[in-house]
Formats: sequence, structure tokens, C-alpha cells
Amino acid sequence: MSSALANPHFEIALLGGGQLGKMFLAEALRMDVGVRALDPDAEAPCRWGVRRFEVGDFKDYQTVLDFARGAQSAVIEIETVNVDALAQLEAEGVPCFPPSSALRIIQNKGAQKDHWAAHGIPTSDFERFESVGALKAAVAEGRWTLPFVWKVAQGGYDGFGVSVLRRPEDLEALPDQPCVAEALVEITEEIGVIVARHPDGSTAVFPPVAMEFHPVANQVEFVVCPAPLPAEALAEAEQLALRAATSLGIFGLLAVELFYTRDGQWLVNEVAPRPHNSGHLSIEGCETSQFEQLLRCATGLPLGSTALRQPTVMANVVGAEGHRGPVAYEGLDRALAVPGAHLHLYGKTQTRPFRKLGHWTAVGRNVDEARHRAAAARDALTAVSAQPKQL
Repeated sequence: MSSALANPHFEIALLGGGQLGKMFLAEALRMDVGVRALDPDAEAPCRWGVRRFEVGDFKDYQTVLDFARGAQSAVIEIETVNVDALAQLEAEGVPCFPPSSALRIIQNKGAQKDHWAAHGIPTSDFERFESVGALKAAVAEGRWTLPFVWKVAQGGYDGFGVSVLRRPEDLEALPDQPCVAEALVEITEEIGVIVARHPDGSTAVFPPVAMEFHPVANQVEFVVCPAPLPAEALAEAEQLALRAATSLGIFGLLAVELFYTRDGQWLVNEVAPRPHNSGHLSIEGCETSQFEQLLRCATGLPLGSTALRQPTVMANVVGAEGHRGPVAYEGLDRALAVPGAHLHLYGKTQTRPFRKLGHWTAVGRNVDEARHRAAAARDALTAVSAQPKQL
């Protein structure tokens, strides 16, 4: 069997051309693996460096088929890819990462919760509703008591489509579409674990990370590794994440978000079958990054070590509040002077408040030093809207 490396006849079809694809592409370029990319945005970050970039809708069945046919494998960087097209590609002999059967479950948060319940995987109490009207009726009947968590069943991301409902008025602001109600769980930590599963049956689990969220944007602000929990508890988290991945039949990556409750129990919150924000620090922090692991799965190369090199902390670079339009960065000199800090920009030309534009990864002798460096670099750099030059 010929190698995928430096092989003009081997090509991966990348569905989605955003920042996750860009970081995946960086690993493919380093290892000389051919990639073609599909994205609806002509300015998508992956437009540079691929063998072929195509503007098109990865939600459209025929577009995905036409684009990915002839590739040796297909990977996604966003969950909203047309799952029926992936199933057809698999029937035609193109392996997909993740498999269509797993993505079909993961695309719907209600189906995710049903899957955990059916496989004995602990998760918070929940109920599915076909409409907001049905949810309101359940509250009126006393089946659900405020506060609780509301999630849109399909299409939510990065804090969008997720709310904690605390007052009756909060119900009035919800979009009328299928949703999930979840019990509001008292937790001490939210932990992320990324699992790699290879088609040959081998697995590799990345060190658990602690995720800290911005109080307004409800998106990850800091990711910390090692996570601040006892080794025994972290080992349990790794095993639960591996169980979740195995139950779904995942090949490629599964990012598992876990709650560690105040009474020392683990609950699966949500999963993503692709590279994830919680794993970005693996580029500098681990022997093998999450992006390289996905590349290894898609090319048949063996999985690499996930060992942590040194304490590592990631901080997101997001658009400043009050700024929209062409992006410009202020404070680069001070930010780039922070020792141990590494800047990743995603190739996005437009900014808006809290839009993810990049991230910092900082390493240190201990978590406190790495965290201080990540925060210093993040605070020094501001993403603003560029002002037109005066003539």
C-alpha cells in the first residue's frame, strides 16, 4: 500500500474551511498530504495552501458528493455538513471522519442525550420538546421548575442556542423550534477530553483540560492543562470520554465536554466529532496535536503520543466589544514580547464582538506561570475594526 505522504494521488476532502480546517491544513502541509477544501465563504481561512479550494454549501447533498468523490477520505470541521451525503460517500468507499452514523446522532442535542441514556453514560436529567409551546406547558404543569438549561436541538454553537432560564419571562424570548430542557447541575469544574479513535482499533486520549467560560459571551475564555483535579478523578474522566466515543463508533476525533459535580460525579454534557477549541493547546503542549491525530486517522498512519510536554494554557483572541468590520490588531509588540506565548491567527478578515479570531497558547514551568503568560498576551492584544485612512 502506498503512503499518503508526498503522494500526488492521495487527497483528503475537507468539508469546511474555517480556523479548524486551517490548523488541520497546517499539519497536512507539514507532512506533505494533499487536501482539497469546500466552504461557502470565498474568503475562508483555508483558501490558501490547499490543492483545490471550492466555494460551495457543505449543507447541500449534491455539492458535497460532487466535491468529495475521488478523494481517499473526507473530514469535517463543522457539524452541519450534510450527513446523507457522507453516508453515500461511505457507500462508495470513501471513509468519513466522523462516520455519518455518529454525526447523525451528534447533530441533534436531543438525540445525543437519548444516546447517552440508552448506553448507560451519565448525563444531566433532560426532556426533549418539539416546540417552545410544549416546553411552556411542561413548566405550567410543574414538570420543569425554573431555573434550568434550555438548548436548541439542532444548530447551536459557541454559546448560541444555549440559555439558563431563570424567570418566566425568559421563556418568551426563545425561538419556537425543537429544544431540550436540562437540569441545572451544580459543578466544580467543566472538563474537556479529546479522544482519537483510529480505524485500526487503536485509541489515544488527550490529557483532560479545564475550561473556563466568559460570563457574557458564554464561550471558552481559558483552557488549562493539567486540569486542577486529583489524578484519580481525571483518570475517570478519560475513561468516560473513551466510553462515549466507543458507544458512538467514532473514528477520528471526539471532543467530550464533562461536568464534575460537587459530589464528585462525572456527567457528559456535549460532544463534538472534530477538532475543538479545548484541544488547541495540544499544538504546543502535547507530543502530537489534535490536528495531527485527525490527519493520522484520515491517512491510515498510526496514532501519536498525547503526552503533555509541559503545563499549557490557551486564551482566545476575540473581537473587541463595540467593533465591527475589517479587523486590525493593536498591541502586537507588547503581546509578542511575552515569553512562552504563541500566537495563532485564523485568517478572518472581519471582526465583531466576541468573534473568535485566533488564540494564544502559553507554556510555563507550572500552570500559574503558563496562565499568567496567556493572560498577559491576550490582554496586550486587541482586535478592533480598522479605520479608513484619511486622505
